[in-house]
Amino acid sequence: MRGERGRWERRWRRRRAALRGGAGPMGPEPRPMGPGPMGPEPGTRASPEPAAPGRSQIFATVVDTFLEKLVEAGSYPRFAHCYQGFSALRPEVLRSLHRQFLRQLQSCIREEIQEVKTEGNLELLFNSLDKIVEESKEQEEPAWRPSGIPEEDIQSSLIPYLLKHRAFLRKFLKEKEEENRKIAGMVLAGRERIAELRELIRARRNSWQDLSKEREELLGMFRKIPGKPQGVSAPSPGAHPFS
Repeated sequence: MRGERGRWERRWRRRRAALRGGAGPMGPEPRPMGPGPMGPEPGTRASPEPAAPGRSQIFATVVDTFLEKLVEAGSYPRFAHCYQGFSALRPEVLRSLHRQFLRQLQSCIREEIQEVKTEGNLELLFNSLDKIVEESKEQEEPAWRPSGIPEEDIQSSLIPYLLKHRAFLRKFLKEKEEENRKIAGMVLAGRERIAELRELIRARRNSWQDLSKEREELLGMFRKIPGKPQGVSAPSPGAHPFS
């Protein structure tokens, strides 16, 4: 797979060089890098090497190369050989038909390929694959590969997920237990407070009952006193006897 991609990358570079320079299939001759008008001045840095083409550009190069091979395979001599009688009578018409045929064939193939790219969202997939490859270059550990034994492959893929899920559940359970412990403490504190309030209410009620009994006893003592002075009357209920 890497050899195929390298071959297409080299072909893409040659094609780009040919489009830039136009000096033969291998592109323009390299310029000298020494000082002078044809090379960089002393003290300047050489231009960085061009980045490797992405998979989308390689795919476009593959399509262009395929169309070039198709045009070579459908050359005019081969096309005219199939219509020898007509080519002898009207060669210019047959050549025009050949050009139209190749033009329409290339156009149809490009439209079909573009439709496939659009339906399959290949542009986004190519870019995502390039990004994954670039990110994988920084990883030191080798990527996972199947061992060929389904049981071991399933275990190797499921066990890390299950262990991670178990750790999450344990953490969640610990948090809930701590939360329940706090709530239980609050409930116990509330119960103790309610018991204290009940005890306080009971003590105050007993105190009021004792005060009521003492008041009744004092009122009874005042009623039993003979020859009350004039103008002195027994205190009314609810009034303080010494007021």
